[in-house]
Amino acid sequence: MTTVTELFACADEASGTASPSAAAAPRPAVGRGPLLPVVGASTTVPLVGGTSRTYANLDCAASAPALESVAARVAEVLPLYASVHRGAGYLSQVSTALFEASRQAVARFVGAREDDVCVVTRNTTDSLNLLAGVVPDGGRVLVLDVEHHANLLPWVQRCTGTHAGETRTATVLTLRPTVAATLAALRDELARRPYALLTITGASNVTGEALPLEEVVTLAHAAGTRVAVDGAQLVPHRGFSLAATGVDYVAFSGHKTYAPYGAGALVGRRDWLDTGTPYLAGGGAVRDVRPDRTLWQPAPARHEAGSPNVIGAIALAQACETLAELPTGALEAHEQELRARLVDGLTGIEGVRVARIWPDSPDPVGVVTFTVADLNPGLVAAYLSAEHGIGVRDGRFCAHPLLAHLGASQGAIRASIGVGTTAEHVDRLVAAVAALVARGAQAAYEVVDGCWSVVDDTRPLVEVRGLDHLAATAAAACGPAVDD
Repeated sequence: MTTVTELFACADEASGTASPSAAAAPRPAVGRGPLLPVVGASTTVPLVGGTSRTYANLDCAASAPALESVAARVAEVLPLYASVHRGAGYLSQVSTALFEASRQAVARFVGAREDDVCVVTRNTTDSLNLLAGVVPDGGRVLVLDVEHHANLLPWVQRCTGTHAGETRTATVLTLRPTVAATLAALRDELARRPYALLTITGASNVTGEALPLEEVVTLAHAAGTRVAVDGAQLVPHRGFSLAATGVDYVAFSGHKTYAPYGAGALVGRRDWLDTGTPYLAGGGAVRDVRPDRTLWQPAPARHEAGSPNVIGAIALAQACETLAELPTGALEAHEQELRARLVDGLTGIEGVRVARIWPDSPDPVGVVTFTVADLNPGLVAAYLSAEHGIGVRDGRFCAHPLLAHLGASQGAIRASIGVGTTAEHVDRLVAAVAALVARGAQAAYEVVDGCWSVVDDTRPLVEVRGLDHLAATAAAACGPAVDD
């Protein structure tokens, strides 16, 4: 266990005043450096003390940085971009080929079966709303209250009552205190009445935990129920296969899979997608339109009306291919080492509580949520950013029912690990939290428009076009500028 003295030394280093003890701290081989190069890894941010620090991005669960391979691929194909599918021009044909090849690459990455279909969407939320609209008329949907709102609200909103002339019903099952008890509750509910679909998280965006997919699929399929997985936090962090697990549908996002270019995917069984209500009405989704009737395409075109995000799909495919090229087990080992390092460090600090859903859940992904004594989570997050150059997430993480179960209705702090995360990032966070608990924040903070901010913050804005209005606002608040 790292001592408090060593933690303070690391905190001093994070603030720009390195010490010999921090430099001598041991680092394991796994997790010492990034697993894959990401864009922005060397970006520095200003600190309130007038120094700067390389940004420690521990908010990958919200949006992950682009892989360098993804950025390079986008730069390569941009000169070839043109409208897809119906263009006779050379570049249109090239772009169509690239788009469809990307669809196939994304499907391969999640182990799609030969007859599965891959629909290109905007993100996980988009994918799950699409799936909610194609559940057969009269089909019941079962979902746990542990879910991210993206895998809760679509079923409650779109599958309760009557939607577009179709009747569906959603049941929200309250989680139980253990994995074993939750599985038993699912089994009992599936036996009590017929369900068309059970939809669950592949990994919690709050704690990284999940139910064992193979067991969930076995009990659901035994009841004649299909399974959909919210893969937003699973697919970028673990190997996943539809064919191997028997899962019927998986949804995930490019911006969480190191391809933040606006594309996601829904991959799974074709029949519902071929016949269900088209997600959007528009060009490209139809075979023929007349004033008195419309003939729709089968999937995936049926749900991709309008001009698709060709560049986003290519970026997502490249991210999938880059992750797939990693040595077997490398991604999991990198993440497990850093997660264990983070949890061990945080639990050694008085007043810090690390959240868990189930005491018997195995192998969570690199998402860690915690609270710090009686400190407001927003204040902690602002302090970590302003005084240590660390990016985390605070709040209720679009999982309000789960936060209530965890006793954190007022919110918590979440640190999440990715392929660009290093041991130094983790150590810096642990040291910073230890310093906060022991001696408090060094700057003054206040709530402005609902967010915690540094009082009279003098940190300069990054020099990038589009932030001029913020600089003007700050200048007006501080009075006229004075030349040196």
